[in-house]
Amino acid sequence: MNLLEIKKSIFSDTTEYYVNPCEVNEGDNVTIKLRVLMKAAKTVALITDDKEYPMEKVIKNKNGFDYFEAKIDITSKTFSYFFRIECEEAIFVYDARGVVKKTSPEYYFKLIPGFKTPDWAKGGVFYQIYVDRFCNGDKSNDVVDGEYKYIDMLTEHREWDQPIGNGITAHYGGDLQGVIDKLDYLKDLGIEVIYLNPIFLSPSNHKYDIADYDYVDPHFGVIKVDEGEVLTDPSTSNAEASKFISRVTTKDNLEASNELFCKLTAAAHERGMKIILDGVFNHCGSFNKWMDAERIYENAEGYEKGAYIDKKSPYHDYFVWRSDGEWPYNNRYMSWWDFDTLPKLNYTTDELWKKILEIGAKWVSAPYNADGWRLDVAADLGPSEHSAHLFWADFRKKVKEANPDAIILGEHYGDPSSWLSGNQWDTVMNYDAFMEPVTWFLTGMEKHSDECRPELINDQNAFWKSMRTNGARFSNGSLYTAMNELSNHDHSRFLTRTNGKVGRVDALGEKAAETDVKKYLMREAVVMQMTWPGAPTVYYGDEAGMAGFTDPDNRRTYPWGKEDTDMLAFHKAAIAMHKESEALKKGSIIPLLSPTGVIAYGRVIEGEGVLTIINNNNINVELKLSTWMMGLGKNLKYETLLSTDREGFLTEEKRPRRDKNGILTITMKPNQAIVLNYTKNRKKKNA
Repeated sequence: MNLLEIKKSIFSDTTEYYVNPCEVNEGDNVTIKLRVLMKAAKTVALITDDKEYPMEKVIKNKNGFDYFEAKIDITSKTFSYFFRIECEEAIFVYDARGVVKKTSPEYYFKLIPGFKTPDWAKGGVFYQIYVDRFCNGDKSNDVVDGEYKYIDMLTEHREWDQPIGNGITAHYGGDLQGVIDKLDYLKDLGIEVIYLNPIFLSPSNHKYDIADYDYVDPHFGVIKVDEGEVLTDPSTSNAEASKFISRVTTKDNLEASNELFCKLTAAAHERGMKIILDGVFNHCGSFNKWMDAERIYENAEGYEKGAYIDKKSPYHDYFVWRSDGEWPYNNRYMSWWDFDTLPKLNYTTDELWKKILEIGAKWVSAPYNADGWRLDVAADLGPSEHSAHLFWADFRKKVKEANPDAIILGEHYGDPSSWLSGNQWDTVMNYDAFMEPVTWFLTGMEKHSDECRPELINDQNAFWKSMRTNGARFSNGSLYTAMNELSNHDHSRFLTRTNGKVGRVDALGEKAAETDVKKYLMREAVVMQMTWPGAPTVYYGDEAGMAGFTDPDNRRTYPWGKEDTDMLAFHKAAIAMHKESEALKKGSIIPLLSPTGVIAYGRVIEGEGVLTIINNNNINVELKLSTWMMGLGKNLKYETLLSTDREGFLTEEKRPRRDKNGILTITMKPNQAIVLNYTKNRKKKNA
């Protein structure tokens, strides 16, 4: 037999077809399968660190494959394994990366007893909203010029179409009412989950420097009581300026804002949509009521003295102090990346530990009913990584007790496996096994637009190596809920990366982010996003053709009434395709060999296969793809679900494509991406 064909034929993963049940509990008897080319394998074994399980051939010649299985009793420990396939002329080793020369434990398949991720998030379509820039639904709650002082700058209200610039004190008026007003738009787009950047009380527009975790910021919520003056002199001291914060800290305003959030979650749930909050628990703002370095709460009714104001403050131990100088002005606290406005929270303090756990549970409980948390810089929390692991384990228990179906999703770069061990996070923002490999392959650009590496454009070997290596670090539940983004609030927008311009807005200017962009590359990326395992996540405005360099230029206002209608229509079609296919939501991914500049893969469940082909070359490429590797059979008829190239896109072709004896011959146009579907016992569409 042909050894290359045998190697290509070997497949297993942790989806339900190959591992049943795929999310296991202690005491389960689990069936694990592997397939290999018919009559190729003499023996197949499932191997752990301390035991070898012979696998029995249970299915012969199913579409040209034999299937082997073993039944395993699951104990309380993580069950990690790989396979050895012995053939006449070779022995193959197969782990979570595929066929390898040598395996190691970090790349074993893993079944984690008791680890279950929310079903609604598996393959769910997410939408990220930077609230101040999405939609202004209530102008009465807008920040006004000079309302308060922040980092030596007075607040500034800007009209919706004004340039973003660099100021974090510039506010555009987006709010939760705006999100409510656009829920039907999001529903029509196909969105199933909304992830909100921070919404809690804070003087900045980004709100990653929270002043009070117990309340939604009234500038995003409701201002019922409108008190206070405005400032005109930037030299005004913070102490003098503190009285002007009363416009938002009035109790009536805070409580009304929380009530508006309840209205948002109820309205979203009525439409079958979920809401995820941004949890910024590594640090807070220097003006947080616990610290009060800007003396905002010092004389406010109902508030204790902040830790910066009084050494005897009940919140003193919520922070880490660097010196014992004269109190308070010579004292300095430990802060995140040495930003004075972002004091680190001290997780060696039991009271703080308990307080953050309470906050985590509060917002996923009635009456707020959020559906989970995205955790900001989650691995940085606490004095050590060990401490962070302990805290997130407690956080998971508390949040899941309050809402068992809530998701816990960490922001993380690098190997996430220690955080996804079953007792901490459910999943992560998927940089290493999605955003970065896709960006490098299609554009050669680094995700901040800080670097261009032309040698990585069209390097499908580098793409697959990165995807396999980094993807192997996920369990099934974590991979299929991973947030697969092309853009977000921290990185340049993907559309801007397509122009190959290296730099940021302060050096290149805003217009440069919009010039020489290649929309066909963006469409290629969206096709990959909607056909890759995980939760495709659209950053607000990407669907409308928004551009922008990295922070702050990536946070422009949504162009209501000025959308790129073609890009919007394309996103709607791609999202609908994703949602209508069980294979795209939870199927196996099977790489198909392809030449330089081409990525091809199948997504397969029993009876359905979706074939995605990306030609990133600027010339026609004729392909002969081994579609038999998808395991669905040969001489099959494939229908077009979606096709895009330099000219535009279409959602179906009248002429189906048929493989010949398991080989699909297809000519791909320059920068064409096509998605083909085979469904056994397909029902004809109504006329």
